[in-house]
Amino acid sequence: MTTTHATSTTTTPLVADTTEVAAHPQRYRVLTGDRPTGPLHLGHYLGTLRNRVHLQALGVETFIVIADYQVITDRDRPGEVGVNVRELVLDYLAAGLDPDRTTIFAHSTVPALNQLLLPFLALTSVSEMQRNPTVKDEATTAGISSISGLLLTYPVHQAADILFCHANLVPVGADQLPHIEQARTIARRFNERFGGGRQLFTPPQGLLSQTPVLLGVDGRKMSKSRGNGIALRDDQDVTARLIRRAVTDSERHITYEPDRRPEVANLLLIAAMCTGFSAEQVAEQVGSGGAVALKAVVTEAVNEHLRPLRARRSELAADDGLVRDVLRTGADRAGTIARRTLDDVQDALGMRY
Repeated sequence: MTTTHATSTTTTPLVADTTEVAAHPQRYRVLTGDRPTGPLHLGHYLGTLRNRVHLQALGVETFIVIADYQVITDRDRPGEVGVNVRELVLDYLAAGLDPDRTTIFAHSTVPALNQLLLPFLALTSVSEMQRNPTVKDEATTAGISSISGLLLTYPVHQAADILFCHANLVPVGADQLPHIEQARTIARRFNERFGGGRQLFTPPQGLLSQTPVLLGVDGRKMSKSRGNGIALRDDQDVTARLIRRAVTDSERHITYEPDRRPEVANLLLIAAMCTGFSAEQVAEQVGSGGAVALKAVVTEAVNEHLRPLRARRSELAADDGLVRDVLRTGADRAGTIARRTLDDVQDALGMRY
């Protein structure tokens, strides 16, 4: 995909049309990513990883940023960030992402990307950053009372992630649309103030996930920070043990009623997404077997679905240099694009000396 520098008179909607993406994948470039704060779990796989592999298969050019700098937005120490980065890459590759078709890189290895944060901050007010709901949610989840400058500027850093490679499509949940709107605002403001009649940046669109939010074994949203998910690297026995701990209710007959029985419905949904049956069909299969039978069905469904991924992951992990090579190749590709974008930005600002 090439960057368009002609002035655009049309305004793209905030949310992309999925049928349009499927029909014309060559028109899109995707940016997505993860913070390396822990292992990816089943919720990540069913909610995002499978969709990334699907976009790759469609032919959509995809960039995945491992946001290592963002690990310290809401914590005092980075923890085992190096180990976590390696585990993320292994999860990506095991799930089917191909580094020859999908660019995988870490924030810290692309300096030109991070340098875009400075002019983008000049286009964003403090009140805009403070109003972003994700900033507040991250602070609340982390249990911190004082928001760091890095956490406050998190939405602007995400805009740099998106705009450095001129991505025009970002897979998100509905609760993350404010981030896309922030990136769109920065793109428009840069074009208007510094573009000189050129459209240096295209306002990106969000690609809404069709997968509902999955609950962890404790009945709360599945999350790395809560440790309540089934990690992709877990073996069959660990998976079975975690599912046996899952919260259900006291009713013996199993039915799919998300509003009235959210924990039971969540287990049914997981089994459905792993088997291809509907949640109602899984409930009918379990019938009056109760929570024990339900958890047995879910355990078998999850383990069978993840079996090939886990086998491939074990093979990949045996190659000590694989992850390093993937990250180096990705950093080279991303760095070339980021430097070109930074040159364009500095040209627009009159800062090429």
